[in-house]
Amino acid sequence: MIQAPDLQPFHLAIQVRCLSEAREFYGSLLDCTEGRSSGVWVDFNLYGHQLVCHLNKDLGPKGKVISHTNPVDGHTIPVPHFGVVLELDQWYKLAEILKKKNLIFTVEPTVRFKGDKGEQATMFFYDPSGNALEFKAFKDRKKQLFAV
Repeated sequence: MIQAPDLQPFHLAIQVRCLSEAREFYGSLLDCTEGRSSGVWVDFNLYGHQLVCHLNKDLGPKGKVISHTNPVDGHTIPVPHFGVVLELDQWYKLAEILKKKNLIFTVEPTVRFKGDKGEQATMFFYDPSGNALEFKAFKDRKKQLFAV
């Protein structure tokens, strides 16, 4: 089997309708530290990855980015989406924090594909601009993340 190298941080740039709203969501709600910024973008540290929120004034104050959905294990899943694969205990802690902060979930924290090689804890939600996020975890991430 080919061994994967140590994971490298990814860089993801997304569009948002309002930078202060993005700061509230990613900074306050998800507890991401803020890095560099300008009048049209802001960097966040999302579990060691660089997430950049770029202002798209064309979205307007109530606008949302457009997404598609697909059915997966009985749930309607937004596409595209992004997030982080956490350790299982981190995932449970994050789920509890987000519930206490009254976040509205698209897919409530749940375990899907129960009993299968791909069994995973997952939750989906949207940021205010309509970007879909998924945070997931496996009992044994190294063995299950790319299991077939």
